[in-house]
Amino acid sequence: MNNTKEKTMSSFTSTIRTIEWKDTFSRMVDQTKFPEKFEYIDIKTGDEMFDAIRTMIVRGAPAIGIAGAHGIVLYAQELEKQYNNRSEFIDKLLEKAQYMKTSRPTAVNLMWACRKQIDIIESSTSDIAGIIEELKQNAVKLENEDIDINKRIGDYGAEVVPKGAAILTHCNAGALATVGYGTALGVVRSAFAKDNTIHVFADETRPRQQGARITTLELTKDGIPVTLITDGMCSYFMKKGMIDMVCVGADRIAANGDTANKIGTYTVAIAAKYHNIPFYVAAPLSTIDTSIKTGDDIIIEERSHDEVTMINGKPICPEGVKVINPGFDVTPAELITGIITEKGILRPDYKKSIKEIF
Repeated sequence: MNNTKEKTMSSFTSTIRTIEWKDTFSRMVDQTKFPEKFEYIDIKTGDEMFDAIRTMIVRGAPAIGIAGAHGIVLYAQELEKQYNNRSEFIDKLLEKAQYMKTSRPTAVNLMWACRKQIDIIESSTSDIAGIIEELKQNAVKLENEDIDINKRIGDYGAEVVPKGAAILTHCNAGALATVGYGTALGVVRSAFAKDNTIHVFADETRPRQQGARITTLELTKDGIPVTLITDGMCSYFMKKGMIDMVCVGADRIAANGDTANKIGTYTVAIAAKYHNIPFYVAAPLSTIDTSIKTGDDIIIEERSHDEVTMINGKPICPEGVKVINPGFDVTPAELITGIITEKGILRPDYKKSIKEIF
């Protein structure tokens, strides 16, 4: 693993803030409106937050985690109006917190952030109003920590980016998947701060086009050169020597390093291995689930078939055709060159390096 001494933070400043707590509600970018609109939406109830996570108004594992923490505060505010008895309030809030965790089953950051809030609910000695204030403060703390963590991930990752590199990424693991800097694209931002000759190839990422709709949008806004390609083109450009490294995010990493990320990541990893191209995963330690031994134990979310059969609300195949639509796949650890975290870059053997970092 790389040296874990304190790093000098990147000088790059992103223009994007994905999610933020505002007094009594959560404000976030509505990512379902891209690329036509870049606008914010205010989430004022727990159920609204549950739906925002489920329908991908907010997406990306770190951002989903913060959204879950916000959602528990929203539920607490609602329950305060319904319950005067502290014990009843806590029982109902814990029930709602567990429910919030089910909104996106693969993203372990959601479980992690909800667990942080649950710990406060279970351990607090405050009255109802005091518990709510503690939950708010913790939600804001997690927000600010997310940006700091992502900048550290970016700065560690920048150390392995060759000068003038063409970096392939898949889906969106950027500012819009986090609070405001990015994991895989955090590496890009930190590298770009040192070397403005780097370039990004963004996979289109079917079926929800996050690469096209989101990655290209945020890199364009931040002035970082990006070229859009379809998911099936990565091998073509690798063979031509036009890709120097791959950097992707993660939704859950098992104790052995197997990594769940957006569907198609496994395919990219296989192609990178064949062409001897470094394949890095960038993720905070909160994405590593040490309770899961291998990727075989990761729950893979099955999403709506409409995502595959429709584009822009119009059908692209015969009605009634059979569809399977897993949202994620699992890249085996042996295909991963390194896992970039806020504490340094983990290297194989991942069972050992992950155990050591924790």
